[in-house]
Amino acid sequence: MMAGGDKDRLMSDINVTPFVDVMLVLLIIFMATAPMMVQGVNVSLPEATTKPLASEKEHLIITLDKGGNIFINNYKVAPEQLQIKIKKILEGRLDQEVYLRADKDISYGAVVGLMAEIKEAGVEKLGMVTEPVESKTTGEK
Repeated sequence: MMAGGDKDRLMSDINVTPFVDVMLVLLIIFMATAPMMVQGVNVSLPEATTKPLASEKEHLIITLDKGGNIFINNYKVAPEQLQIKIKKILEGRLDQEVYLRADKDISYGAVVGLMAEIKEAGVEKLGMVTEPVESKTTGEK
């Protein structure tokens, strides 16, 4: 008479089901939290070239001058009215592109603050307007 039979043998197979469950849960958590880890202001910057970019349509250009004044296409706007005006202008447009021109002597913090306000107004694409770099052709070979 044998006592126990095959019931008392240890199982040597690895049960991977709990491992797969834990890995899937971790994957979902990382996928959900990864977009929240990005900080800063997303900006699509155009490259500075010697030739102007071709354009068939009129773009919305926001300008920050040396005195800290804000203009929307040559019209002066109060800083507290900027987001409201941008939202109103972009309501009827399919194109959500805005271009920012800032004086080179203005502080970096003021430019970033203005960029944040523009992005909060719902602008998807924000480009920076730059002057082309002049190449030094005199005396160099």
